[in-house]
Amino acid sequence: MLFKKKSKPLLGIDITATAIKLLELSKSGNKYRIESYSVEPLPANSVVEKNIADADVVGEAIGKAVKKSGTRTKLGAAAVAGSAVITKVITMPADLSDEDMESQIQLEADQYIPFPLEEVSMDFEVMGPTEGSEGQVDVLLAASRSENVDLRIAALEVGGLEAKVVDVEAFALENTVAMMAQELFGGGEGQVIAVADVGSAVTTFSVLENLKIIYSREQAFGGAQLTEDIQRRYGLSYEEAGLAKKQGGLPDNYEPEVLEPFKESMAQQISRAQQFFFSSSAIAQIDHLILAGGCASIDGISDIVEAAVGVSTIVANPFANMSLSSKIPAQALSNDAPSLMVSCGLALRSFD
Repeated sequence: MLFKKKSKPLLGIDITATAIKLLELSKSGNKYRIESYSVEPLPANSVVEKNIADADVVGEAIGKAVKKSGTRTKLGAAAVAGSAVITKVITMPADLSDEDMESQIQLEADQYIPFPLEEVSMDFEVMGPTEGSEGQVDVLLAASRSENVDLRIAALEVGGLEAKVVDVEAFALENTVAMMAQELFGGGEGQVIAVADVGSAVTTFSVLENLKIIYSREQAFGGAQLTEDIQRRYGLSYEEAGLAKKQGGLPDNYEPEVLEPFKESMAQQISRAQQFFFSSSAIAQIDHLILAGGCASIDGISDIVEAAVGVSTIVANPFANMSLSSKIPAQALSNDAPSLMVSCGLALRSFD
């Protein structure tokens, strides 16, 4: 199911550690329009380290997100985490039909996949001719343990949706970056683009060359640390601290003594992630850095990060050139935009 083709509109359903993020797009010519969107918080520990711990609880939240968004679409696209997926580029004879290629891959798959094949969901996509080998094509093989896929399908079903696509988060991110690069970076070909996605507990630093992810690394750092700092400093519960962080109303010393040190810390984490990448790669320069995730919405963060990493830095807004349906709350969407990169990439699968 990972690369299934279809043409009906799909809801991009990003299942994160803290929330369900839903997005639906339509397209007219080259222009996209946002038809529906919502973010529904998840109860603590219903998703742990990107694994669904309770499909019913997650499914109920999906159902709430669907209702809140007002969509009538019943088909969804979800994604498994990159860490749960094995991807491999293999070469195959170019003259094989899809059926023959599938049979051949099934025969050879146990060379590439370290699990019993009956426990695995697998798919493939032909990427194009193999360089330097006439009559051969490069084929991207992706496989994940079936339980990872089945839990997402089950959660969508509980939420009243049919899972049409189960993708990989990294591929969804590639879709969104490719769309943004058309508008921002002259198409993005020949460029190295990094995405620092700072979520609630984890920062994922991904690097794309020619719009394909060549590196991705997670580190334990995120917005939950700012919430905990507020909680400790002002004697609030974790929930109260989270609300105060979003809605404001904290004492005057909050910005200089709590928020500014967090922003500096975030910039240092991203700088460190960039150094890890350089030390493990032949690439010595990044052309653009996109800040994503909930923490990218913090005021003035892009300037601080840009100063720390020495790379032109923007806050992700995949919707900058899209029109909105009249039911979309524009301000809320603008605040959430940096954390909707994966759901946007999943919604874009409607137009494959």
